[in-house]
Amino acid sequence: MDMASDIHMPGPVCLIENTNTQLVVNPEALKILSAITQPVVVVAIVGLYRTGKSYLMNKLAGQQKGFSLGSTVQSHTKGIWMWCVPHPKKPNHTLVLLDTEGLGDVEKGDNQNDSWIFALAILLSSTFVYNSMGTINQQAMDQLHYVTELTEKIRAKSSPDANEVEDSADFVSFFPDFVWTVRDFSLELEVDGKPISADEYLENSLKLRKGTSSIDKNYNLPRLCIRKFFPKKKCFIFDRPTHRKKLGQLETMHDDELDPEFVQQAADFCSYIFSKSKVKTLSGGIQVNGPRLETLVLTYVDAISSGDLPCMENAVLALAQIENSAAVKKAIAHYDQQMGEKVELPSETLQELLDLHMASEKEAIEVFMKNSFKDVDHLFQKELADQLEKKRDDFCKENMKASSDRCSALLKDIFHSLEEDIKQGVYSKPGGYHLLMQTVNELKKKYLQEPRKGIQSEEVLHAYLSSKESVIDAILQTDQTLTEKEKEIEVQRVKAESAEAAAKMLEEMQKKNQQMMEEKERSYQEHLKQLTEKMEQERAQLMAEQERALSLKLQEQAKLLKEGFQNESRQLHREIESLKNKLKNTGGGGGCILI
Repeated sequence: MDMASDIHMPGPVCLIENTNTQLVVNPEALKILSAITQPVVVVAIVGLYRTGKSYLMNKLAGQQKGFSLGSTVQSHTKGIWMWCVPHPKKPNHTLVLLDTEGLGDVEKGDNQNDSWIFALAILLSSTFVYNSMGTINQQAMDQLHYVTELTEKIRAKSSPDANEVEDSADFVSFFPDFVWTVRDFSLELEVDGKPISADEYLENSLKLRKGTSSIDKNYNLPRLCIRKFFPKKKCFIFDRPTHRKKLGQLETMHDDELDPEFVQQAADFCSYIFSKSKVKTLSGGIQVNGPRLETLVLTYVDAISSGDLPCMENAVLALAQIENSAAVKKAIAHYDQQMGEKVELPSETLQELLDLHMASEKEAIEVFMKNSFKDVDHLFQKELADQLEKKRDDFCKENMKASSDRCSALLKDIFHSLEEDIKQGVYSKPGGYHLLMQTVNELKKKYLQEPRKGIQSEEVLHAYLSSKESVIDAILQTDQTLTEKEKEIEVQRVKAESAEAAAKMLEEMQKKNQQMMEEKERSYQEHLKQLTEKMEQERAQLMAEQERALSLKLQEQAKLLKEGFQNESRQLHREIESLKNKLKNTGGGGGCILI
């Protein structure tokens, strides 16, 4: 079911409010996210207040108004605002726009949470837009000081190995793509008289300074952080849209009243975001939808509120707990539906029921595997296996009862007239015993010819005839046409027949036990097979992620070496070696499930 098309947000709502003392999640915004079943492309715009962020966000939302353009300093509630709209270029996708309000806004009082807002915008987005005014100069870099604090604000893993330094590669694998938008740009795009692109301008602006003074270090630190954390970078420059006096009326002005260059630049920016921004994806290739984004928001904000660092691994595990639990329910519901449609009790044989169970179980495991991820120690799969085993045992009990009930009803119906005749004394006469046995055999034959009696057919018949033994024996003993010798022979024959029936039932019971054992083994093998396939896929996904991170690292190291920064290159080299070891370890190993 696709509910995303039902979401009509006329404007943004506050997602995370940044009060003086704490971050507060807005339940109304979470409710909106919980209804979005489509994959989400999450674009966050960060920048100091009054840098024209809102105009770009409104353009991305396809609206003239929505995000406040804040022509006065008293802008909206401080924090992160959210606007969900159908993706204009990707069918069946939702574009989630996040706008940070009040970063560096002195009028908003205590700014201790600003760096958290910055970190959350990075953690939640798939494309991170940093918006600044003028040029990419040291002031613009200084305003981006939050990026230098990221390693103190975010963890990739809940518990890094003691001998393993948590490096930027761990972040790169889940950090968003970086887009720098430079507003009111007034310089010529050229170096040494030669024209350069906006991207080249950004690359030049991020070059490091040689030198070891504190000024050099302060100059290099934000640049180094941007280069390490955001391997994929893009830059857009914008002319001033209109006269300074009219800037406050930007949201009421039409495109034909604005500078044509600016209008084209804004269109190019939107086109890039719509075509290049990726679906928000977590480690392991897990695509994020509305409910998953909701869980991420809650997990990260809860961690910050309780004094911890928001941790990517913990967020994914929290998400996995919710989704794996739902995956078990979904798998069981599928099993119930399949069995409900296919099973007709009583089944003719036990194997017939077990085959239906096995086919439904196989599909149920597939449903679980499709909807689960990061099932640590396979706990949820074990829970599924336990529930399916109980379901199978319950079906077997129901099958036995259905068979017993049908057989008992048949016997009552078929043997009713005989029982009445016995009560009336029809067989209490000379030659009566022979007549009785003849009738019993005919009725037995009639009973055995009845279809779909199920697996209890012999047992119920045996029990019924055993209950009549004393009555039949009394008729035998009073039949005057038979000699004592003949009566003795008949008693022995009946005993032998009963013993043979009992032996046959024992053999049948052993056969059923064998079938149950074989079914358990088949079930175990099916779980193992599907688990192994899933683990192979996850391992391949992890290796691809690590190889991508390694490739980006090597590119950055090559650039640093080319620029002559040996120390920074050595630090990167250590991180590269760490990554290579991880890749080596990912290639081996394996897993097993015990059910």
